[in-house]
Amino acid sequence: CMKPPCSGGRIMEVQILKCLKNLFWVSIEKGYEKKRAKLLARYIPLIQGKRLHLNFTFCSSQATAAVSKQQKSRSTNSRDERFRSDVHTEAVQAALAKYKERKMPMPSKRRSVLVHSSVETYTPPVINLFCLAGVPVNSRVSSKIQQLLNTLKRPKRPPLKEFFVDDFEELLEVQQPDPNQPKPEGNQMNVLKGEPLGVVTNWPPSLLSALQRWGTTQPKAPCLTALDTTGKAIYTLTYGKLWSRSLKLAYTLLNKLTTKSEPLLKPGDRVALVFPNSDPVMFMVAFYGCLLAELIPVPIEVPLTRKDAGSQQIGFLLGSCGVTLALTTDACQKGLPKAQTGEVVTFKGWPRLIWFVIDGKHLAKPTKDWHPQVRDASAEIAYIEYKTSKEGSTVGITISHASMLAHCHALTQACGYSEAETLTNVLDFKRDAGLWHGVLTSVMNRMHVISIPYALMKVNPLSWIQKVCSYKARVAVVKSRDMHWSLLAQRDQRDVSLSSLRMLIVADGANPWSISSCDAFLNVFQSRGLRPEVICPCASSSEALTVAIRRPPELGGPPPGKAVLSMNCLSFGVIRVDTEEKLSVLTVQDVGQIMPGANVCVVKVDGTPYLCKADEVGEICVNSGATGMAYFGLLGITKNVFEAIPVTAAGVPVSDQPFTRTGLLGFVGPDYLVFVVGKLDGLMTVSGRRHNADDVVATALAVEPMKFVYRGRIAVFSVTVLHDDRIVLVAEQRPDASEEDSFQWMSRVLQAIDSIHQVGVYCLALVPANTLPKAPLGGIHISETKQRFLEGALHPCNVLMCPHTCVTNLPKPRQKQPDVGPASMIVGNLVAGKRIAQASGRDVTQLEDNDQARKFLYLADVLQWRAQTTPDHPLFLLLNSKGTVASTASCIQLHKRAERVAVALIEKGRLNVGDHVALVYPPGVDLIATFYGCLYAGCIPITVRPPHPQNLVSKSACILTTQAIMKLLKSKEAATAVDIKTWPTILDTDDMPKKKLASIFRPTSPDMLAYLDFSVSTTGILAGVKMSHAATSALCRSIKLQCELYPSRQIAICLDPYCGLGFALWCLCSVYSGHQSILVPPLELESNVSLWLSAVSQYKVRVTFCSYSVMEMCTKGLGTQTDNLRVINLSCVRTCMVVAEERPRITLTQSFSKLFKDLGLSARAVSTTFGCRVNVAICLQGTAGPDPTTVYVDMRALRHDRVRLVERGSPHSLPLMESGKILPGVKVIIAHTETKGPLGDSHLGEIWVSSPHNATGYYTVYGEEALHADHFTARLSFGDTQTVWARTGYLGFLRRTELTDASGERHDALYVVGSLDETLELRGMRYHPIDIETSVIRAHKSIAECAVFTWTNLLVVVVELEGSEQEALDLVALVTNVVLEEHYLIVGVVVIVDPGVIPINSRGEKQRMHLRDGFLADQLDPIYVAYNM
Repeated sequence: CMKPPCSGGRIMEVQILKCLKNLFWVSIEKGYEKKRAKLLARYIPLIQGKRLHLNFTFCSSQATAAVSKQQKSRSTNSRDERFRSDVHTEAVQAALAKYKERKMPMPSKRRSVLVHSSVETYTPPVINLFCLAGVPVNSRVSSKIQQLLNTLKRPKRPPLKEFFVDDFEELLEVQQPDPNQPKPEGNQMNVLKGEPLGVVTNWPPSLLSALQRWGTTQPKAPCLTALDTTGKAIYTLTYGKLWSRSLKLAYTLLNKLTTKSEPLLKPGDRVALVFPNSDPVMFMVAFYGCLLAELIPVPIEVPLTRKDAGSQQIGFLLGSCGVTLALTTDACQKGLPKAQTGEVVTFKGWPRLIWFVIDGKHLAKPTKDWHPQVRDASAEIAYIEYKTSKEGSTVGITISHASMLAHCHALTQACGYSEAETLTNVLDFKRDAGLWHGVLTSVMNRMHVISIPYALMKVNPLSWIQKVCSYKARVAVVKSRDMHWSLLAQRDQRDVSLSSLRMLIVADGANPWSISSCDAFLNVFQSRGLRPEVICPCASSSEALTVAIRRPPELGGPPPGKAVLSMNCLSFGVIRVDTEEKLSVLTVQDVGQIMPGANVCVVKVDGTPYLCKADEVGEICVNSGATGMAYFGLLGITKNVFEAIPVTAAGVPVSDQPFTRTGLLGFVGPDYLVFVVGKLDGLMTVSGRRHNADDVVATALAVEPMKFVYRGRIAVFSVTVLHDDRIVLVAEQRPDASEEDSFQWMSRVLQAIDSIHQVGVYCLALVPANTLPKAPLGGIHISETKQRFLEGALHPCNVLMCPHTCVTNLPKPRQKQPDVGPASMIVGNLVAGKRIAQASGRDVTQLEDNDQARKFLYLADVLQWRAQTTPDHPLFLLLNSKGTVASTASCIQLHKRAERVAVALIEKGRLNVGDHVALVYPPGVDLIATFYGCLYAGCIPITVRPPHPQNLVSKSACILTTQAIMKLLKSKEAATAVDIKTWPTILDTDDMPKKKLASIFRPTSPDMLAYLDFSVSTTGILAGVKMSHAATSALCRSIKLQCELYPSRQIAICLDPYCGLGFALWCLCSVYSGHQSILVPPLELESNVSLWLSAVSQYKVRVTFCSYSVMEMCTKGLGTQTDNLRVINLSCVRTCMVVAEERPRITLTQSFSKLFKDLGLSARAVSTTFGCRVNVAICLQGTAGPDPTTVYVDMRALRHDRVRLVERGSPHSLPLMESGKILPGVKVIIAHTETKGPLGDSHLGEIWVSSPHNATGYYTVYGEEALHADHFTARLSFGDTQTVWARTGYLGFLRRTELTDASGERHDALYVVGSLDETLELRGMRYHPIDIETSVIRAHKSIAECAVFTWTNLLVVVVELEGSEQEALDLVALVTNVVLEEHYLIVGVVVIVDPGVIPINSRGEKQRMHLRDGFLADQLDPIYVAYNM
C-alpha cells in the first residue's frame, strides 16, 4: 500500500517520539547511552538534519505495563532498576571525580576549642620552607597561606566583565544577563480547569452538621485511635464521644468562663489550642468544641521553654489575633514552665493568657435547654492556621467555614474517600495535610483515623507500616522522611503487608528528595504487597491548601510522570529536558492533577502576575472555593497573595475571580500533570539565577551521605551581602567525625554544589550535634538558624568561607592614571581658584613676650638661672597610686641632683663629651634629674623604658638607673635575653656622693646634639631622632606660647616620659617655662583608675595632657561609676589634650567628653595633638584660638586619595577631627606623595613640615640613616623649591575654615588621615587599617579589639575574642560580611586570638607589623584561623 510521500517525515517523527517516550524511564540508568544509541540508530541520519522540540518525555501507560511484565519475570530479591533515583548521588560522585585532589588549607584550631577531636587529628606543623616576598618563613601558617594562594590562583570560571567606575562612585553593577542564557520559547499557557466538584446526595451543609449526624446516628463508630510511645492503642474516640465532649466544651467556654461577671468569650473570639503531638483526642475535642461555640481555634505548638525557636513570633501572632485564652490538657499544663506563683510563665513576646484545662472533670454538662447553633457553612472564619515565613515572621491564615467544607469535598472526591474507611496519619494533626485529612475530611466521611505520634516514630520508624498492616488501613498520609526512616529499619520486619493500601499520600511530594524516597520505598516494599500506583505525591501550601494530588488509576488518574530537567536552565526559570545526561540535572515527579473545582495557572514570580509560557517555571496560582481567605490582620500582603489577578502578556486579566498565590514554583506538564520544582520560601537568587534551597540540600546529602553529618539536619538559606544573595549551608556534625574528615567533606560539598548548580557557597558551617534550633516536629527551624548565623550565635565547630568564588560583583579595581605633573597641578588649582594647601602657626619672631628664658640658648643654662633666681620654686610634683605626693623637685633641688649625676658620670663612669648614656628609670623625678645631669656633663641622654633595655644600650657608653632595676639587669632572666658581658658600665644613682661639679659643660654651637629620642613606630621600626640644643629650646618656646605657660601655672601630665611630646612635657617644658608639672605615671592608673582625674580636680588644673590609652582606661574603668565620682570637679579644665601620632580617635574623645560632662567637663575642652618622628609637636590645641572643627569625608573617595566632603550621616561618611592648632613657628604644606609637588586646598597628600624644632635626622642602631635622609631635607619639585621641609610620613589635608584665629586671619585646619607606611594597597586603592578595624569591631559584641595587615595581597584580620571560645567561629562570617559590605574587600584570613594578643605601644597605637611577624612565625597561639577560599 502506497503512502503519500509527504507523510513519511511525520510518521518518522511519531516513531522517534514513541522511541524517546520509552527512553524516558531508562534515561536515569547507567545503560542509558547504549540503549539510546540502539533505539535511535535507525533514525540518526534523519534527526541530524531536523531540530526536535522536545520539552518533556514521560512514561506512558504502555511503558508501565511493559515494566510490570518484566518485573514478574525477575527474581523477587533483584534490584528493580526502574525505581532507581539515586541518579543525583551518582551525578555528585561523577562531578567530584572531575576535581583533582586540590589541597585546600585546613583551618587551624587551638586544642581546647576542638569539640570532639582526638589529638591525632590536630594539624601537625608543616615543615616546608619557602620564601614569600623575599622573607624566608618556616611555619605552618605560611605554608597554609601558600595553599590558599594556590587555590585562588586558579579561577574556576571566566572572570566577569569588568565594570565601568564613575570618577567618584564605585558602582556595584548588577550582573549583565548572559546573551546565551536559555529563554522560554513555548506558547503562553492557559488557565487549567479541574474536574467539577461532583454533586453528592445528602452531603452535609457544614462540617459541624456532619459531626452532629455521625455523633447522633453512629455514636459507636470509631473516629480516632491514639497510640502511646510503645505503639499500644491507649484510647479510641467514638463519634458519639467526640460529639458529646465537644458539646460540653462549647457550653463551658460560653457559659462557665467569666471575668467580672461578664462572659470571658463571645462568638468570633480567637482561642489558642496548645496540645502536644501525642494527644490527638483532646485536640479534636477542643477544635470541634470551639467550632460549636462559634469561637475561632488557633492551633499552635506547645512552648517547651521560654526561648523556643520561633516562639516569640507565635506570641506576636496570638497578640495580633487578640487571643486571651489557651486550651490545653492537664498533662501538658503541668509540663509548661511555671513562674514562682505557680502560674504558667508569660513567654517572650506572648500576650497574657488564661490557661484552661479541658479534661473531663473541668467541663460542665450543658443544661437541657442549651443547644448549639449548627449553621450552614458561611464565609465566617472557621479557624486560623499559623505559617512561618522565610524571614521568620509568623502569620495567621484564616480559613472560612465554606472553604473548609469545599476543601473536604474536594479531598473526598480526589482521594475517593468513603464511609468508615481507615486512615493512618503520621503527620502533625494541628495543621496542613495532617489536619485536613486526619481531623476534618475524616469526620466528613465518618472515617477511622489511626494517629501515629512523632515520639513513636522516633522510637520505632516502622510503626506506621505496622499499623497499616494491623488495622488494614486503606489510606496512609506520610512525609518522605517517614518513608526514608522506615527503609532504614525494615530489615527487622518480614511479616508486614501493605496490600490493604489503596493510597499512600506523600504530603511533601513536591520536595526534590521525595522522588528518591518514593522510589526506594517502592523498591523495597513492592514485595510486601505495595502496588506502584498506590504512591500518591501531593502538593499543598498554607495559603491555597491542597493544590494537586496524584490519583490512582481507579480514580481516573493518568499514568505518573517524571522529568529529568537541566538544572542550569531551571536556574533561569526555563524547563528543558536534559537529553545529554549532563551532571547537573533535577529529576522531578508529578504531584498529580489539580483539585476538583479549582482553576490553576502559573505566573511570573516577580512583579505583575503575567502568565508564564508553557516551558517556563513560575508560581502556581489557584482559584477555588477551597483556599484560605487572608492573612489575619495584614491587609497589604493579603491583597498581594490572596487577591492576585493573573494577566496575559497583553495585560488582559484571565478571569474576573482573584487567584491565590501558593508559594510553589512549578509548571504544568503533559496530561495536565502538575510539577513542582521549588518553593518561594526556599528561593535564592544569586547573580540573577534562581536556586532552590532544597536542591542544594539534596546535593550536599549526596556527598558521602550520612558519614559526617546527620541527614535531616541540614539547613540552606541565603543572606544578603553586598547587594546579592549568598548561599549559606549549615549542618550538624556527627560526634565521631574527625576535624580532618569534616573538612574534607566540606570541601567536597563545595565542589559538588559548584559543579551541579554552577553556584558558589559563601559559607559552610558545621555545628555540634543537636544544637540547631528545631521545628516542632523534627526538622530544622530555618529562619531561626539564619537569625543565629547573622547575630553570631550559631557557635559552629567548623567553618569554611568561600567569598573569593561567590563575590563577583565587586567594583572594578582602580587603574592608576598616568600621573599629572606637579606644574599642571598648580596651574589646575589656580584655574579652579583653589589656593595651595599651606598653613603656618604664629610667627615666633613677631611675638613679644617677657620671656627671660629666651636669653639662654641652652636648656642647662635655663635650669642654672632658675636655681639662682627662684631656688625654691616647685617645678615637679610626682603622685603615687594613692594620689599622695611621692616626690617633688624645686629648681635648686633639681640643679643639685643634676650636678651630682654629672660628677658620677665623669668620675665613676669616666665618660667623655658626646658619649651616649641610657637612662633606665620608671617615670619620676630621677629621670628628669639624670637627664639634666647628662647635659651638665656634655653626654647625650637616651631615655629608655625599663626593663627592656637590650634594644638600645648596645651603643651606650653607660647606663644610669636605680638599684632595683640594676639588680634586674644583672639577673638570670636578663642574662638569657642578652649577654651580660656586653653590657656597658651600669651606675645606680640612688646614693651618689655630694660633690660639686667643677664646671658645667657648654656646647660649642646650638646645632650640637642635645639628646636622642627613640620610639617604636606603628610599623614596628625602632627609630631614634636627633634633637639639637637649638631644636630643644625652640620646641619648649613653641609649646610655652601655644599653651600660655608661666611660672604661676600648673599643668597635669599623664603620659609616658620616654619619647616624643610626652618626654618634652615631662622633662623639658617646666624647666624652660617655669610652670609646675603634676606628674601622674600612667602605670599607676592600673591600680587607681580615677587618679589622673582626681589630681586634675584637686589641683584645679586648667591644662592637662594624656594619651589615648589613659583616656580609654578612664572611659572603660569609670564609665559605670560616674555617680561615685561626685567629689571630682572638672569644670576647671580649659583644655585637655590627647598626645598622639595618629588620626584623632573621634569616638573615644566624644565618649570621654559625654561621660564626664556630669563632672563639669566642658564639651569644648577635649582636643588632640599631632606630632611624628620628624617633629614631635606640629599641632596642639593650646588655650586660645577657635575650637577644633570636624568634617565628614566620603570614605570611598579617600581610597582613591581624594577628599570629598559630605554631610554628617550620609552613607560611607567618615568623621575627621582637626588635630589641634599649628604651633607657633611651624609651617605645613601638603605635597603629592609621588610627584612631590604642592597640592591644593582639601586635597589629600603627605603632610610636610618646616620648623625650628624639627629633628635633625634619624639615629638608628643599625646604621641606616642614609635611607631616610630625604625625610628631613625634602624640597618641593615645583613652586617654592627653596624651603627645606621634613616629610612626616602621614597623609592629611588642609582646609581653610570660616573661623578666624588669634591674628584675625581665616583659620586653616589640618586633618590627619593616617600613616602612609600603614596604608594597605588593595585592588589599586589605598585603605587605612583603622577604618577596616572600626567596622570589624562593630560586627559582634564579643570583639574586643582588631588589627588588619596584608600578606601576599591577602587581607588578614586578627580579632581579639572577649567571650567564650565557642563564639570564635561565629566571628569568621561576621567579619567577612562587614568588610565586604563596607569596604568592598574580601578577607583572606581571619585569625581569632585571646584578648591582649595584639601588641600596643605606650601611646596606645597598635603594632600591626609586630603582629604580622608573630602570625607568620606561628607565635600567636590563635584560637582559630580560617582561610577564606
